[in-house]
Amino acid sequence: MSKKRGKFFQKILRANFGFKSYYNSELVNLNLKKWEDNMAKDAIVAENLTYRYGDLTAVDHISFAVKEGEILGFLGPNGAGKTTTVKVLTGQFLPMEGRALILGKDISKDREEIQAEIGVCFEEKNLYERMSAVENLRFFAQLFGIRKFDPYPLLKKVGLEKREKDRVESYSKGMKQRLMVARFLVNSPRVLFLDEPTDGLDPVSAETIRKVILEEREKGVTVFLTTHEMMEADKLSDRVAFINEGKIAAIDTPENLKHKFGRRALKVRVREKGKVVEKELPLDEKKVAKDIINLFANEDIVTVHTAEATLEEIFIKITGRRLE
Repeated sequence: MSKKRGKFFQKILRANFGFKSYYNSELVNLNLKKWEDNMAKDAIVAENLTYRYGDLTAVDHISFAVKEGEILGFLGPNGAGKTTTVKVLTGQFLPMEGRALILGKDISKDREEIQAEIGVCFEEKNLYERMSAVENLRFFAQLFGIRKFDPYPLLKKVGLEKREKDRVESYSKGMKQRLMVARFLVNSPRVLFLDEPTDGLDPVSAETIRKVILEEREKGVTVFLTTHEMMEADKLSDRVAFINEGKIAAIDTPENLKHKFGRRALKVRVREKGKVVEKELPLDEKKVAKDIINLFANEDIVTVHTAEATLEEIFIKITGRRLE
């Protein structure tokens, strides 16, 4: 590493971590390596990302990063900018301002290389309905230049192995979505972009897709998940980002958001005068221990469980909008 570069990094260390103002080549080399290693672990980076439809700014100068092997839930109501963000990150639209890096490559400059390493699943099904599931997957494998492709393991993964030769036009909505999931895994992607992947599906299909998402994360695949279903995001996401009117309102783990903006409580159902009523004890108040002791000593308790704020309640608290 050059001395000039080392002094530049020294300034960063001194400004951010209070290191003493002297140049130590070994120290700088060590910390620069750690810094560059951490930078390399970002599978998705958005910097000041912006996109407009005429006078409407759909994505408004947003910045965030997603680590390799992380699931980021990108949450917001319809029209908040979720789908447009995905289309920019996957190269279907080009940023009007800012930039997007996928696996360290700029989507504006290396779109074809990036698209070969990602999987994309939108709400709109782009399947060939007059072809069978096997034929669809083999066709998409050819588009990726994959030879000797075996579609059967993927079809088994999504529970379609018994209908693999049926035309897709005979499939239910849930079956078509499961085939879409198999389709976006054809090229063994390192990053997945999923736009409302379980919206409106039957419980079996939805659970199948959730299982696949978690299995891919265990392999180190990065998942960018857009949804307006907060329970879905809470089940799957390592972190969540709230987007509202094109801007990111908050980004953190679900647990941290609940702790910061939510309210913990103990919900107790007690029997009073032949009826069961529910009482709530806030757990963040100083006298909570005394209240719990009094409750157990003086009430006929039926059930007790803890309660915490939902992500939807927190979204409303932060943005003032409901998820619709």
